[in-house]
Amino acid sequence: MTAQKVGEGVEHLTTSGQFQIDGNSFDVDNNVWIVGDSSEVVLLDAPHDAEAIKKAVGDRNVVAILCTHSHNDHVNAAPAIAQAFDAPILLNPDDRVVWNLTYPDREPDGEITDGETFTVGGIELRAIHTPGHSPGSTVFYAPDLGTLFSGDTLFNGGPGATGPSYSDFNVIIESLAQKVFTLPGDTIVRTGHGDTTKVGDEASRLEEYRERGY
Repeated sequence: MTAQKVGEGVEHLTTSGQFQIDGNSFDVDNNVWIVGDSSEVVLLDAPHDAEAIKKAVGDRNVVAILCTHSHNDHVNAAPAIAQAFDAPILLNPDDRVVWNLTYPDREPDGEITDGETFTVGGIELRAIHTPGHSPGSTVFYAPDLGTLFSGDTLFNGGPGATGPSYSDFNVIIESLAQKVFTLPGDTIVRTGHGDTTKVGDEASRLEEYRERGY
């Protein structure tokens, strides 16, 4: 699988592997979003296949690996990428409890705070803390691109799973209602797994999500 340009300043790569949590393993395909230009990029997560990600980045500078959260299927290639590109792994500190499940002996290189902005290739990304799928789950909003990188907080069809440890359905619903669904309705949502969607399309179904409980 090679990276595909999907919009101004955004490339998409799919990698495959296993999500491991609470003693269970699931085969998953993950979306990797590469944001930037021809000289510098950030990675939104680094899952499964370090070689494929390195090939997609090429000779560009990786400013940072921005973790939407730290379930293993989003960070299991992160240390290899960090070493290859001398790039820091950044994570909301509330997610350290989840990070430690995969990397008890390797700390992230820095923290992401709610509202913090990152600029790469002239594109601004604003971190928005959206707990629920995990305590430190974070989405990244690029207003100039009209795009939200949602990790596992929001998918095409509903919120991220809240069955695993350290997840909470009521919390994720409030994160969506208060922080995500207040963004412009035509904002494109580029997710951690599966197809893209739009903020407005998902916001219109919020009560449906509340009632069904997932």
